[in-house]
Amino acid sequence: MKKLISMLSFALVLSANDTTTNALTLSQALELLQSQNLEIKAATYDVQSAKAKKDTVSGMNWGKLTFEQDMARSNDAGNVFGFKLTSREATFGDFGFADFLSPPPGTTDVLKVQPNDLNYPGYRNFFQSKLKYEVPLFTGFAISSYENIMDEMTKIKSLDKEKIATEKMYELKKSYYDMALLDSSIKNLNKILHNINILENTTKTMIDVGYAKKVDLLEVKAKKGNVERLLIQMYANKKLLYHYISFLLNQKVDAIIPPKSEVPMPKFSDKEVLSRNIDIKKANEGLAIRKSMLDASEAGYYPTVGAFGEVATADDTFLGDANDHKAYTVGARLSWNLFNGGIDSAKIEKSKIEKMKMQSQLELAKEGIALKVAKIRTQIESTDAEIASLKRELDLANAIYDNYEGRYKEKLVSMSDVIIKQSAQIQKILQLQIAKNKRIEKIFEFEKLANGEKY
Repeated sequence: MKKLISMLSFALVLSANDTTTNALTLSQALELLQSQNLEIKAATYDVQSAKAKKDTVSGMNWGKLTFEQDMARSNDAGNVFGFKLTSREATFGDFGFADFLSPPPGTTDVLKVQPNDLNYPGYRNFFQSKLKYEVPLFTGFAISSYENIMDEMTKIKSLDKEKIATEKMYELKKSYYDMALLDSSIKNLNKILHNINILENTTKTMIDVGYAKKVDLLEVKAKKGNVERLLIQMYANKKLLYHYISFLLNQKVDAIIPPKSEVPMPKFSDKEVLSRNIDIKKANEGLAIRKSMLDASEAGYYPTVGAFGEVATADDTFLGDANDHKAYTVGARLSWNLFNGGIDSAKIEKSKIEKMKMQSQLELAKEGIALKVAKIRTQIESTDAEIASLKRELDLANAIYDNYEGRYKEKLVSMSDVIIKQSAQIQKILQLQIAKNKRIEKIFEFEKLANGEKY
């Protein structure tokens, strides 16, 4: 039996060591988060999509090269004559010269003779192969303005991804520190449960010798049940935290190594927070977009110039006599909208208003972030004072409980008095946990505003 117990104990130790070995540290979890989190992956795809849109606009500068292949069969007079002319195969006979040279009998005015070959031609096949290149030379800075807009949009998508990553890091770090606080609270409650067990055994002994009553034992058992219920809740919260960490990392996580030190207060100045804040960066990019949109609106006042060139060949068979029937065309076109009822000026005025609106929104964002920073700093300072006070109160509650436990053994106080002091002890533990949770939450919220401390 002793050997069996020893073997089981050794197996438990090995299992505990394996769990510790496989447990994730916070830095390891943060690295996994960047590559495994599904929301960050989706945001990465958004950035790639924005870059593709930017390349689409940039490609307009290079123009377009198109190939066209026409295949037709027609006996329409205009089409047949045009087909022959395009194929460079038109003859004088196609103009009806046969009827002109030998007019029908009784015709006095030869100019009124209808050329039958021209009006009623036979069917003809037509194959035309054409290669055409068109390129914009000047668009009134419209393309460059849209390029700038798409570039700013790509930056905004990158900032969106960065914001999501910062949010997920905040949630992961908070989960780790929440786990550490739960472990600390569980440790304290287990210590209280141990004291209750001692008190329970003491009460039983005192009942046996007539120094205590059964109601005292019932009070102890009731308090013990209360502590056990709290412990069950805390273990359930730990289980939920593991589920949430697994969700964030997109993989099963059964063990972590919670941080042992408290979260330090970030050292960012208010100016640094404003310069690092993602929402303000996005507002700046939004203002840049409005400026580019204004430039794009002003493009309506400028002419546009484009050039084109094409080569083609045509025949009644596919690529028949292609070299003899080839043709080329080159040219350019200038287009200038001189008047359109004031639409362009209205668009420019709208863009100016949108730009001014964005400027005011940027200033509002800065003021709002500065207000949040001041509020969080005040809340953290208040919570620090609350935690320091609760720690002293917990030390006092522990000392008072130890004192009342000793006095109960001497029959100087009742069991109700001991239970009351123990309730105060538990209350301070829970209050301290809530205060520490609040402090961690505010510190990480401060870091989010500054887009700060990645690890």
